[in-house]
Amino acid sequence: MPEDKYIHSTEFSVRDYECDIQGVVNNANYQHYLEHARHEFLLSRGISFSALHNEGIDLIVSRIEIDYKYPLRSHDKFIVRSGIKQEGNVRLVFLQDIYRQPDEKLIIKAKVTGAAVRNGKPIRPGDIFQKLL
Repeated sequence: MPEDKYIHSTEFSVRDYECDIQGVVNNANYQHYLEHARHEFLLSRGISFSALHNEGIDLIVSRIEIDYKYPLRSHDKFIVRSGIKQEGNVRLVFLQDIYRQPDEKLIIKAKVTGAAVRNGKPIRPGDIFQKLL
């Protein structure tokens, strides 16, 4: 994704316990980083994930595609850069890339597809999407 397509970024540092016996970040932890960055993005747009839930609306992930390019190691600093687009009436796609700092090494590229549901059924979250887009 071209850098001008990013609309939000969140900085992190790798913690020791996130690494496996090989000394690199365990693959599952990248999903935690991506999720936290998405929640921070929502908050930056005035949308509280938990407040939506309390209103009966849940934002769910329906698909994640991750291309692992290079590993992170303990104490590495990195940034998750996020972009977003709407697909159809009910799908929202986050395009998220992780870059190691300060050298801007691409670590992963991810595409996270989600939707808004009420009582387990997809809804058209027009107002929510408008705040995000």
